[in-house]
Amino acid sequence: MSSFPASEIFPAPTIGVFDSGFGGLTVLRALIERMPQAEFAFLGDTARLPYGSKSRRTIARYAAESAQFLVREQGAEFLVIACNTASALALDAIQDAVQVPVLGVIEPGAEAASAASLSGDVLVIATDATVQSHAYTAACRAVGLRALEKACPLLVPLVEEGWTQPAAMTGAITAEVIRIYLDELTRTAAAEGLTPDVLLLGCTHYPLLRPLLEAAVPPSIRVIDSAQAVADAAMRSLKGRLAQAGAGSPGAIRCFATDSVDKFERLGSRFLGYPVGKVQLVDLGG
Repeated sequence: MSSFPASEIFPAPTIGVFDSGFGGLTVLRALIERMPQAEFAFLGDTARLPYGSKSRRTIARYAAESAQFLVREQGAEFLVIACNTASALALDAIQDAVQVPVLGVIEPGAEAASAASLSGDVLVIATDATVQSHAYTAACRAVGLRALEKACPLLVPLVEEGWTQPAAMTGAITAEVIRIYLDELTRTAAAEGLTPDVLLLGCTHYPLLRPLLEAAVPPSIRVIDSAQAVADAAMRSLKGRLAQAGAGSPGAIRCFATDSVDKFERLGSRFLGYPVGKVQLVDLGG
């Protein structure tokens, strides 16, 4: 039984969100939608991206340093690793580096796919580094799914160029790229005897392509956004803490980057859905 008076209201939790760049702002957006009363500190380690070209040891060091900044300097009480590469290769190192709960994006995505799938067969699209790690295959296998992964390296630069609108000519180009990738993936699935009914988005950039992706798959395939899945998982983990805080007014949102602050401020609004405001530059070392 709680020792606190039932009527006492406690401060809303501070949630730290980390990505190697700014694609993780799609995760922040989903978190804000579900927990608007919480305070958020987002860090994009833009000086040291892309993580995918680094060794596991280096990724672990970078990710641990970022996690420590959010916990020690920003007071984060819960961490969301909004980076597929760091979630795949450095989650243990991050958990060892801080004394707060840590949630990656991969397991929640696999669990959401499991809840949505009837056939037990799932398609996963992600960056090359994430696919090479086979983290989604392992996470899906752990929840009883068979997963077929495909790297889609052109999609991230297309998103960052803003070629995401279905009605625009540039959107039509992106739609054709998506069609080619998914045709290759579905042919491979058929050749392996799979009957997929879920497409899992294994990159935090991909939620911006969701309308184009949904238009490219048959109605029998449901698109699962790992950003939404991790936000749901975080909300479940923080349910008691949020209840203590009450409804409250919207919490503060602080954004930090280790480089390219102007680019972060310019492009970040595409991922967050509204202006990110002033982004603070921080130095985490080499």
